[in-house]
Amino acid sequence: MTPETLYFKDDGSIPNSSLPLLLYRNAFAERNEEGAAWLEKTFAANNWTNSWRNGVYDFHHYHSTTHEVLGLYQGSAQLHLGGEGGEVLEVQAGDVIVIPAGVGHKNIKCEDLSIVGAYPEGRDWDLMKGEPGERPKADDTIAALPVPATDPLFGKEEGLTKIWK
Repeated sequence: MTPETLYFKDDGSIPNSSLPLLLYRNAFAERNEEGAAWLEKTFAANNWTNSWRNGVYDFHHYHSTTHEVLGLYQGSAQLHLGGEGGEVLEVQAGDVIVIPAGVGHKNIKCEDLSIVGAYPEGRDWDLMKGEPGERPKADDTIAALPVPATDPLFGKEEGLTKIWK
C-alpha cells in the first residue's frame, strides 16, 4: 500500500517539516471497537505506543517532541493540515495519517469521529500552537528527533522507512 505524501512549508508560525505527511487511505477494514483494538495492536506491534483514543483538537497545533500516527476507526473529518497556508483534507474511518513532528493539524469539522493516536517508541508529546516564543527551541527539538525505525502499519519493510530516509 502506497500512501499519499503531502509536503508543507514553514509558514512562520507552524514549522511543518521537510518530511512528508503520509496518508494511507482505507488502510484497514475494522470499525468501531474492533477497529480501535486493531489499531492499538498494530501500532504497538510496530513500536508506536503511548496510545490514546479521542479526536483532533479544533485549533492549529503541532508536536515538537515526537512524530504522531492517527488511525480513524469511526466517522469522518475535515482536517486542516500544515497550518493556515496548508491543505484541507477529507478523511474517514479506515484512514491512517502519519504526521511528522512540526506539521500542523486541526479539526475543522467532523462527524462521529474516533481516533487512535500513538507515537514512535512511546515518546511523550507536547502541544505547540504556533505562538510567539515557541521557536527556535521547537525547531531545535524537531531537528534532533530521529526518523522512526518502523512504520506504524508496516514495520520495517514499507512506508515511512522507505519514504523518510
